Parts: sequence; C-alpha cells; structure tokens
Amino acid sequence: MFRWKNSSQTEQEHKEAALREAKMKELKTLIGQLSGRNSLYCSDACLKRYLEARNWNVGKAKKMLEETLKWRSSFKPEEIRWNEVSGEGETGKVYKAGFHDRHGRTVLILRPGLQNTKSLENQMKHLVYLIENAILNLPEDQEQMSWLIDFTGWSMSTSVPIKSARETINILQNHYPERLAVAFLYNPPRLFEAFWKIVKYFIDAKTFVKVKFVYPKNSESVELMSTFFDEENLPTEFGGKALLQYNYEEFSKQMNQDDVKTANFWGLGHSNNNQLHASNGFSGAEIAPEPIQNHP
Repeated sequence: MFRWKNSSQTEQEHKEAALREAKMKELKTLIGQLSGRNSLYCSDACLKRYLEARNWNVGKAKKMLEETLKWRSSFKPEEIRWNEVSGEGETGKVYKAGFHDRHGRTVLILRPGLQNTKSLENQMKHLVYLIENAILNLPEDQEQMSWLIDFTGWSMSTSVPIKSARETINILQNHYPERLAVAFLYNPPRLFEAFWKIVKYFIDAKTFVKVKFVYPKNSESVELMSTFFDEENLPTEFGGKALLQYNYEEFSKQMNQDDVKTANFWGLGHSNNNQLHASNGFSGAEIAPEPIQNHP
C-alpha cells in the first residue's frame, strides 16, 4: 500500500512538472523573441517566477511580465547608480545587511523612522536600486530576499505616507514577483495599526502571507523569526545579539563596487560578463492578519 501511494505520488509530481514545463514553453512563445536587456531579464527562472505569481495562468503571467518590461524600459532600474541615490541612503533607512538569513538569502533592513527626504520619486529610485542590488548579491541557489523592518523612532510624523507605501508595494509585488521570501515587521507601535488597516488592501494574497508581525513579548512570533535568523547575526533591534551599525561611508564604498558588477552584467561597462548570477534570475507570532484575496 505504501509503495503504491509513493509511486502514485511520484507519477503525479512528474505530471505536474511536465505541465509546468509546457506552460513555460507557452509563455516563451507568447512573449516572442527578445533582445538586449529584455533577453537578459527574461531568463527561465524569471518566467517561472511570473507564472508562480499568477498561479501558473499563462495569460495573466504574460500580461504581468509585459507590464514589468514596459516599467523597466521607462524606470531603467539597471542604470541607477549609487551616486544618484546616495543622499537617500545617508541615514540608513534602507540598506543591505552584512549577514544572511538561515537560508543564505540577502537581507534588506528597512527603518522607516529614519526617513530623511520628501521626494517620492527619489525614495522609490533608492528602494529599487537596493532591491536590484540585493538580487545581484543573491547566492547562486537563491532567488529571494528577506526584509527586516525596524520601527524604532517610528511615529505618524515620520511615517511613510500612504502614497509611498502603496508605490513600494506595487513595485515589489508587480515588478519583482516571488523575490520576497518574508518581511518581518518588528514590534510596530499601536499607532501603526491604523496605518496597516489602509495599507493591507494594496497587498495581494501571495505577498500578504509573507508579511509577519513580531512582538518581543509574543513567544510564538519570536520563535517564528528564529526559524529564519540566527540570533548571533540578528541585530539587537530585532531581538538578536549583534550590534547594528550602519556606516554610510563604508556602505557607499560597497555600493560603488557593486555598481561595476551591475554595469558588467547588463553590458553597460567595459566588460560584458552576462553570465553573472544568471541562475538567480537577473538573465517572501502574532502572525499577520488573514490573507486577503486578489481582486480582479
């Protein structure tokens, strides 16, 4: 009986794999021949993420991907360099951490209480730059990043406006699908609840389930976070043992070095190392409330 069930399960898995492979080929055919940066962007791993984001509905995945390619041709995220957004990075309100989660994923730390500018355009440019950088620095066997959001110093006066939050969510879930592994919101103040009640309606179901609220006095949420992070690496601001230190000058040096890798990958530098990280797709308590459903 056990053998029969195991064989049946294996057969079903093979059928599902074959079906997904067929959907990948169908999507490739539908988007047609691509060139230049679009060709680099639309790797097999990339197409799989868009299909996954749309529950393997080829038509919806095609529409989503086409909208991203249109956005990328306008926003040009691969051309953004640190010197263009460094003013946004002075306080360390968003930056790539110097450690990985337990799965080896790149970690972005967000500290909304340290907001230092007013321009939504520049804020989004800074965020997109760091998302692209996080992807560039993913290990070869990883496609996703983790977010840690620190609410120290957060208040209604320093909070991200609804418009900014909505645009952040739009960019992340619509143009970087399946790039987020998890987002931990650590110890948000009670005032944040009113803000969240509005913001959560902009989040689709697949992204929503990746948002986790963590409160230091709630053992369940703390335990959940410990499954993703080693407390020896985790900063004290998130309940860990490591001291969090953001050094703007050192981080700037690191970003300037990474800018060379970015330029090389996209063929914008002196060399054209197009194979760089192709595998990760450059060619996701008091647990959060129940997931909301996608709207048509």
